[in-house]
Amino acid sequence: MKSETAKPKEPKAPPSGRRAPWFISLFTFRFFSDEMPKISPHAVIDRKAEIADDVEIGPFCVIGPEVKIGSGCRLLNNVTILGRTTIGKDNVFFPNAVIGASPQDKKFKGETTELIIGNANVFRELVTIHVGTENGGRITRVGDNGLYMVNAHVGHDARIGNGVVMSNNVMIAGHVVCENNVAIMGGVGIHHFVTVGEGAYIGAFSRIHYDVPPFCKVDGADVVRGLNKVGLKRAGYSEADMEALDEAYRKLFSKKRPMAQTMAEFDMQNGINPYVRQMVEFLQRRAAGKYGRYLETLRVK
Repeated sequence: MKSETAKPKEPKAPPSGRRAPWFISLFTFRFFSDEMPKISPHAVIDRKAEIADDVEIGPFCVIGPEVKIGSGCRLLNNVTILGRTTIGKDNVFFPNAVIGASPQDKKFKGETTELIIGNANVFRELVTIHVGTENGGRITRVGDNGLYMVNAHVGHDARIGNGVVMSNNVMIAGHVVCENNVAIMGGVGIHHFVTVGEGAYIGAFSRIHYDVPPFCKVDGADVVRGLNKVGLKRAGYSEADMEALDEAYRKLFSKKRPMAQTMAEFDMQNGINPYVRQMVEFLQRRAAGKYGRYLETLRVK
């Protein structure tokens, strides 16, 4: 008799009202004195922009005509938001962030494309995020509860999940997919069309050209170093799930046997742990992809 496979858990993002202390601290003080208006008279805001009533916008910010900003957002000074950009609730933008600018793509000819940002993200100084391109799906997406540190860049048509951390000087090329709860350390460069699996950890100054397996640690030039046990524990995965993933990791990445042979031995129908199934299916797609990147097989020329 086949045992019923448990459904994977939903992405682990903190519910509204239970934010992390570092995030709450951004809202316990006013960026400007109580005497100043919530929108500085020194900001340049197009009359067509749609901005919620409680949004704070500091001096020398520039907001374009097709921008929509949800309630609770705060823009410090010198923030630029352009393009057809839709921003959710409770996002914080630090000075000199440039959000929604045109993509760095020679094929881009000014088509109407978009950037969609979720809720409760923090974008530190000099963060840049570009709108999509016509051939790339037309939309760049950023999820919820992310932390984007100084000088991080998200290229056109990228899809970034929930709970993602990008440290200083991270470079995300166009068409990259980062799934939920990914942590990327400083100075990392990720090749276009790479997929970074859920719960992955990428060490500082890594050069990523191949899809990064979920729940794994990677550094250097695409070298898989182990299971991201610390990240899994922090994200609230159960001991049973972590033990199942650890066992699967040891089998899949053993140097004693070819990975393809090991993958074929997993029973994908009968009671396999849902996260192990997720890891195996990810690796199968990567193996079938071009240059180690599954999304390359879907690329529009």
